[in-house]
Amino acid sequence: MAIDPATAEMTIETNLKQFLLVLSVSLSVATLPRVFSWFRRIPYTLLLVIVGLGLAFVDVRLVDLSPALILSIFLPPLLFEAAWNIRWPKLKEQALPICLFAVLGVVIAIVGIALGLNWFAGVSLTTALLLGASLSATDPVSVIALFRELGVGSRLSIVMEGESLFNDGIAVVAFSFLVALPLGTADLSVQSAVLQFMRVMGIGIAGGSLIGFGISYLTQRFDLPLVEQSLTLVSAYGTYLIVDDLGGSGVIGVVTTGLILGNFGSRIGMNPRTRIIVSEFWEFLAFFVNSIVFLLIGDQIRFDILGQNLGTIVITLVAMIVTRAISIYGLSAISNRFTQSKIMLPEQTVLLWGGLRGSVSIALALSVPVILPAREEIIATVFGVVLFTLLVQGLTVQPLLQKLNLLGDQPLRQQFQETVARLAAMKRVLQQLGQPENRPAIEPEFYRYQEALINGEIERLTAEIDTLQDENPDLRIFAAEQFKQELLAIEADTYAELVRTGRLNRELSSFLQEDSSEEV
Repeated sequence: MAIDPATAEMTIETNLKQFLLVLSVSLSVATLPRVFSWFRRIPYTLLLVIVGLGLAFVDVRLVDLSPALILSIFLPPLLFEAAWNIRWPKLKEQALPICLFAVLGVVIAIVGIALGLNWFAGVSLTTALLLGASLSATDPVSVIALFRELGVGSRLSIVMEGESLFNDGIAVVAFSFLVALPLGTADLSVQSAVLQFMRVMGIGIAGGSLIGFGISYLTQRFDLPLVEQSLTLVSAYGTYLIVDDLGGSGVIGVVTTGLILGNFGSRIGMNPRTRIIVSEFWEFLAFFVNSIVFLLIGDQIRFDILGQNLGTIVITLVAMIVTRAISIYGLSAISNRFTQSKIMLPEQTVLLWGGLRGSVSIALALSVPVILPAREEIIATVFGVVLFTLLVQGLTVQPLLQKLNLLGDQPLRQQFQETVARLAAMKRVLQQLGQPENRPAIEPEFYRYQEALINGEIERLTAEIDTLQDENPDLRIFAAEQFKQELLAIEADTYAELVRTGRLNRELSSFLQEDSSEEV
């Protein structure tokens, strides 16, 4: 059936107006912390949820969320950006706990939530399993952003972000299997479930690897920053759609592509300037998408329906937190037995409380077939649980970090790094001032005044650095570690440049890294 051109044009115009409205509200919220200092205490994404709730309270609905909108439009860039920025060596160090949390943790969450709802709320087992699958994926975007702002140790961020990246894919696969149960189309044999899981994951990893390595070698052939940036965008959406069409996990495919391009392709196929351009592009895109997603999560809340399902929501919350505690504490104990990098009890507690739920959970709940009678109950329960985790758990993570003394000397290190950076900038400015012949039109007196000004600032910064190091001797070790990382980056970039220009056929292992290992 052909669509009338006038109707199509009106639909496009309406959708564009809605999109601009959502974007305007999101960007207005982004300015609030700059205007009102009190709002700086609240993570930006959670502030968006609160504003969305305000709009929902006065019954202003911006856009209706749909599973296709979340999974096909919003999710690929968020997954790709996170995978692009995760460094493989750090991910590999935490591979065991991440795999345990992402695979067994999802299974424990599904079973635990389902049994809790079935026993204490009288929910049918098939409906309870769907609720468990919907809420098994974590979405700690706001917590990770808070970690970076507060300077929390990178290991905790890697474990939490790595778990979220991979359990999204596991949860989607589990949901697609469990949703067939109430429809009577599921093959209930364990062997069939395992084979289906391996097939879906295998196609995702293979498809993501093929696209990731293909684009990595393609970008070796030219140096066009905008084209390379565009290729990463195409790879994120293209991988998701292609792998999904092949019957694999599009989520795992995108994560695999992002990891390969971020850790391999960006090294052999992009020069340092291009890497910065691409990284900044993905930082913007993640900010852009998160701004829309979290605002719409709050805006979609139906308070009357939440009230009708309050009992189920409370039981689901209790079951979810209990199963999260079992998986985090239990699986951490297993991980600590086999790895040198142990997750201590305070870190485990933060992982427990920081396992928020978000857009993936909502997308899965909205994917429940309309013919199922419990669909509205599932959607209402998931929205209620997501809202609790974002507003209650999300807003109490910082006090928990302070209570468990996990912030440590990170604020001090941040202050030290900023002072050192400012000193380096002032020395570079002074170096430029030492070349007056390049600007003959400038009066010598102006040069002398600026030199005196900069020299005074350099003396002040040098004294501040000395004081910080004298009062905190550990900062000297920290400074040495930072400098060593800079040297490692220079060495790696040099090898990558030689590979890109064809003077080496592979990247060499790092001499400085090997030297560090021998020192240990």
